[in-house]
Amino acid sequence: MNLANEVFGFYTPTVNLMGVGSHLEIGKQVKILGGVKPLIVTDEGIVKAGILKKVIDVIHKDAAVECEIFDETVANPTNINVEKGLKKYKENKCDMIISLGGGSSHDCAKGIGIVATNGGKIQDYEGVDKSKKAMPPFIAVTTTAGTASEMTRFCIITDSERKIKMAIVDWRTTPNVAIVDPLLMICMPSSLTAATGMDALTHAVEAYVSTIATPVTDACALKAVELISSNLRQAYSNGQDMVARNNMAYAQYLAGMAFNNASLGYVHAMAHQLGGMYDLPHGVCNAILLPHVSEYNLISKLDRFVNIAISMGENVYGLSTRAAADKAIDAIKDLSEDVEIPEKLSELGVKEESITLMSENAMKDVCGFTNPRTPTLEDVIYIYKQAL
Repeated sequence: MNLANEVFGFYTPTVNLMGVGSHLEIGKQVKILGGVKPLIVTDEGIVKAGILKKVIDVIHKDAAVECEIFDETVANPTNINVEKGLKKYKENKCDMIISLGGGSSHDCAKGIGIVATNGGKIQDYEGVDKSKKAMPPFIAVTTTAGTASEMTRFCIITDSERKIKMAIVDWRTTPNVAIVDPLLMICMPSSLTAATGMDALTHAVEAYVSTIATPVTDACALKAVELISSNLRQAYSNGQDMVARNNMAYAQYLAGMAFNNASLGYVHAMAHQLGGMYDLPHGVCNAILLPHVSEYNLISKLDRFVNIAISMGENVYGLSTRAAADKAIDAIKDLSEDVEIPEKLSELGVKEESITLMSENAMKDVCGFTNPRTPTLEDVIYIYKQAL
């Protein structure tokens, strides 16, 4: 490869607001972007937790606008979810979108926005950069530390007919403003803290060993690995620990910066099929698959897995490169076990008879294109079975 002829992009929101209390800036950002009738895309859990009211109060105070609410977002949002939200957006003549919640809310909002300005249906935009027009002004406020969807160009929507997750990678879905406030994360239950934290670790690891990684994405990925390894256990065991929450917020954002530009690999390509077929939690699927896919990828990126091991606090002094790289796999397994992630996919109800179809679909997933090894169908089937 002639690197002199390679051009690498770096995508991130125009405005990024982070730290304790950063959600208090949302009204000012609505005003700056000129929104008159925002649609807030969220879910029932956010409403019940009182987080929606906090955000609306700030918007009323600083922007003096009324918001329409779409609170029907589901985990693993579908094309039907997007259609319902789009109908509300159009009927109420909205001119801005605010997503509030975890990855599901952000992805649903991206789906609504891209169809609102480009027309057609969300299935038309599966793949890379299929849109032609910009979304409406878009502010994303995250309440979890994991998906980083509040700052990425990735949008994952389940096709309810095909029962697969569509990967929509489009720079136009990148929010104008991303807000990452750990104060909005203290209500996360421990199980969600664990799942989203392992999701962030997966983003960092896959971006670091990606075939299109750069020194910029490497720096983001390794710092994310370090912060997750040293803070996820504390955030999981004590959700009120603001130091751990804040560090996890930064970690997931750094991991997002990494994978938003270096892309991902076969952990995500395979996890998407589990979510599409079984409607399973994405972070948990990633966590279960991560050590197995990493073991498959190990020989292609031994030096990089050594660096992952070091970033996770492993002592590799005096070890061979292979033995030091193996330490990364051990560290991933230990962290997953400590935050009580299920060990096997069978514990989630996954059946062996669905593996071949999921494997075939995984090989078509855009996230797999930057995996450091190119697996055969038999390889993917084997990895699923190892994780089963």
